Amino acid sequence: MFGFNNISLDKKGRFSFPAKYREDLSFSSKIILTKDPQYPALKVYLKDDWDKISAKLTALQGLDPVVRNLQWTILGNASVCEFDPTGRMHVLIPSDLKEYANILDKNRICLVGMGNKFEIWDLENWEMRQTGGVLATEILEVVLPESVKDMSF
Repeated sequence: MFGFNNISLDKKGRFSFPAKYREDLSFSSKIILTKDPQYPALKVYLKDDWDKISAKLTALQGLDPVVRNLQWTILGNASVCEFDPTGRMHVLIPSDLKEYANILDKNRICLVGMGNKFEIWDLENWEMRQTGGVLATEILEVVLPESVKDMSF
């Protein structure tokens, strides 16, 4: 699941996965949306991939402040979303996550396929990152503990 997609949100704040991803998504009726720990964007995981990531994050030592912040951001903001894998695959983005990703009052968003996950971005923020611009809310100077360095979020 790769590639950039400029997609619409309907009046209820839902999006549909583009047709090119539907076969890859057809075996699951649940996805998990959560905050990206580095950028004002959202991560979208298939249930099986989420189970692996959340198990690894849960097992980490929560006394390390960087690890704890990652756990709060990723696990604490996760939202399980159901959709009909044989239908139009509508997904409702919770309002708190839309606010975090700056897509609260938007009707166009970016869905970026990143292999085993997707990212959801505000179009302006996505374009700024693609041209080398820095977003005010991005976190780039965090030194990750060894326990987290080999994890893929």
